[in-house]
Amino acid sequence: MELVIQLLVFLLIVLSTILVVGIPVTLASPGQWEESKNSIYISAGLWSGLVIITGVISSFTV
Repeated sequence: MELVIQLLVFLLIVLSTILVVGIPVTLASPGQWEESKNSIYISAGLWSGLVIITGVISSFTV
């Protein structure tokens, strides 16, 4: 079970790093918001889901 939590936390860290770099670059680039809006919303939803799933699974460990 701990291996699953470690994998989820690793994925959360990787996705957070990508979003921290990617979102400001997208917003600063002219015209990129319209092209990248859907992928940013999907990534933010995936990040939120990972946070919730990691919290739920970690509550089952002792």
